[in-house]
Amino acid sequence: MSEFDKREEGFEKKFALDEEQKFKAEARRNKLLGLWAAEKLGITGDAANAYAKDVVAADFAEAGDNDVLHKVLKDLTAKGQPATERDIRAKMDELLAVAVAQVKAGT
Repeated sequence: MSEFDKREEGFEKKFALDEEQKFKAEARRNKLLGLWAAEKLGITGDAANAYAKDVVAADFAEAGDNDVLHKVLKDLTAKGQPATERDIRAKMDELLAVAVAQVKAGT
């Protein structure tokens, strides 16, 4: 294997690892967002965990974060909880930083 091939293989492995960590961080962020929203909705215990799983699953509806954002926004407003897209987007950004740190720490 040439030096070029080894370098290319190294870049490919790093890219794959980065993408895997990005996916895990986004899924973790969505779970944290679901738990945050569940608290605002008055959902606790196993039902809160189930709701968080629903938020994570909502991410597979379409590409990007809009599916998650709209699910949480719709659920909050349906229960009379004041929320805007900007509020939820800010919470998503905040929780992404937490999720990235958790994924890097292996927790």
